[in-house]
Formats: sequence, C-alpha cells, structure tokens
Amino acid sequence: MAIVNTLGRPLEFDPDKAIDAAIEVFWCKGYEATSMTDLLEAMNLSKSSLYQTFGSKRQLFKRCLSRYVDNLSAEMTQELENASSGRSFIEDTFVSIANTAQQPEGAKGCLVGNSANEFGQREPALTAPVTDGLNRFARVFTDAVVKAQAEGSISADADPLALGNYLVGTMNGLRMMIKAGADKRSAKGMVTLILKALN
Repeated sequence: MAIVNTLGRPLEFDPDKAIDAAIEVFWCKGYEATSMTDLLEAMNLSKSSLYQTFGSKRQLFKRCLSRYVDNLSAEMTQELENASSGRSFIEDTFVSIANTAQQPEGAKGCLVGNSANEFGQREPALTAPVTDGLNRFARVFTDAVVKAQAEGSISADADPLALGNYLVGTMNGLRMMIKAGADKRSAKGMVTLILKALN
C-alpha cells in the first residue's frame, strides 16, 4: 500500500528512513544547532516534502524523540527479558555504556538526556516527550529491580521505584561524563560505585 502525503500523492521516499536520518542529526548536533539545511541534506528531501510530511522542525523533532524513546525502551525491555537475572541486566547495561567511552557512540550521549540538558523546563512542548522517555526507561529499571529482589540479588527492603529512578539518573550522568571525554577506566570506576547502591 502506498503511503500518501497530505496532498494525496504517494510519497517518493521512506518516512521511517527519513526520520532515522533526522534522529542522527539531532542526536549529534542538538535541536537548536540543527539547521533546516542539515535536515534536508541528511533526509535527502526538498523543503516542501519535509514540511508536507513532517510539519515544522519542532514537530519533526518531537517525532524523532518519540521514535528514539520507543526504540530504546523496546530494546531495554527485550534485553531484560533475555537476561539471566534482573541484576545482570542492570550490570550489563552500565558496563555496556562504560565501554562506549572514547568511542563515537559515547561521544553522542543519549538523545533524551541531551535534550533534557538543552531545554531544561523552558520548552514544555519539547520537554514532555523527554519526561516520558525518562519515565519509560525508569520503568524498565524498576522491573529489573523487582525481578532481582525476587531472585534474592537485591534487598527486599529496597524501594524498586526509587532505585529505578536512581538508575536512570546515574545512567544519564554516566553518559554525560563519557560525552565530555571520560576514559573507559574512569567510566568503569563510576559503574562500580553506581552498582554499590544495589547491595
């Protein structure tokens, strides 16, 4: 079935691939520093096609954030389901992040964390999807804590929701440090301290 744009004509490009290309630009440059020229070149679109299909730069960014959150939360959920234990999921997640230190992936940070730092609370329309993303990531970590408590590897007295929020906060802090240039040894040292809170 052909995808139709707002004018009723079939699109001559894949909207999903175009959004993925836009995500990379916003992820690397941030919202404010990304120009329409940057987006048009990365998405390989004319200005009219971009506006007709995605609306304004702000609307496109919100779609990009939503796609990023959907993909990352789904990936985390799948990894939790496949993990040998709830605690191993948490540990593996943080070690994996530490391993991005001084790598191209680590230099990008996290689109949600980057956006939270860029906007703070001054752009409600843009911070809403950021907050949604942080909450969804926290729920995955909370589920992992509950699973680990049932397995006996995290104290049953611990507050799962508090630990879930703590893990999201420290995950974003770790990614920010790596983005700023922390080396792998420093990153892994931080992970060791972060995970001590689970004992």
